[in-house]
Amino acid sequence: MRTGRRRRGSQSVREETITYFSGADRVVGTLYLPAAGGGPGPAVIQGPGWMGLRSAGLYRPYHQAFVDSGMAVLIIDYRGCGDSGGDPLSFSPLRQLEDLVNGVTYLTTRSEVDPDRIGVFGSGGTGGGNAVLLAASDPRVRCAVSQVPVADGRDWLRRMRRGYEWEEFLQRLEADRRSRVATGEGELAHPQEIMIPTPERRATNIKGDVDSRVPTLLPLSVAEEIISYQPIEVVGRIAPRPLLIVAVENDSVTPTDHAQALYDRAGAPKKLIIQRQTTHYAAYRRYGKTITPLMTDWFRTGLGVAPMRAVEATMDKQEQMHIQEVE
Repeated sequence: MRTGRRRRGSQSVREETITYFSGADRVVGTLYLPAAGGGPGPAVIQGPGWMGLRSAGLYRPYHQAFVDSGMAVLIIDYRGCGDSGGDPLSFSPLRQLEDLVNGVTYLTTRSEVDPDRIGVFGSGGTGGGNAVLLAASDPRVRCAVSQVPVADGRDWLRRMRRGYEWEEFLQRLEADRRSRVATGEGELAHPQEIMIPTPERRATNIKGDVDSRVPTLLPLSVAEEIISYQPIEVVGRIAPRPLLIVAVENDSVTPTDHAQALYDRAGAPKKLIIQRQTTHYAAYRRYGKTITPLMTDWFRTGLGVAPMRAVEATMDKQEQMHIQEVE
């Protein structure tokens, strides 16, 4: 275990590299702790989005804000990814959920964490969707924040392709299924053959610090798991624990109506924030200073830290024009 203390943003943060087990494989994570220490406090767990890693700089402003507010933060590399053990070819959303559930259990072993005040944060596609799945399946998770989530994996994959391409893709999956049954071997594919990147994703460098470290081959059968990936079917189980969903209007990467559908199906307390006049990746930077305090306050209230501040205190008038909140 590596421990350290460094200054990130407004205050010093204690940082540990931690490990725990999912099945027979080690999961590696980074645990950020408030420098002040003190008695057991709230904590937030996060798993990265599709083909993401815990070291991505994209996540750091959120972690800093949460820690500044007195919350511990644990972010993990899923099995088969980054520094964690396991076979990269065993990539699976179901295994990712298991890793998150085991991560919650790990947090309950830490003396710095109050086991009754654990929340989940997820960002980007399956990152946001996994936050919904974890909160729905694990009652120990008391509060959830899901940013630009996927609600329906089949619809997500279909929208990446034109009509005839979708039919061809389904035929390719069927041929692969038959091959696996007949020979025990299936097709390997580049991740971008499964998740077709949008023009914005191809152009952005927002994940450039980790893109070179993610697997370049996955079983094509991963697509079958994505097709079965349905956070929309379980989001109703989260209530009465609070759920905040953050979306981008006219999002071509994770469709806005996925976030809307999750919100509509969820029980109260809930809130939906839609960021306007931006794009999926641009929103992280454009609205970061606005959305991050709202997420922090959601956790502070949901995990019993402090009352929520007024929304107007976190944004200027121009930003207010481009943020829609639904409660």
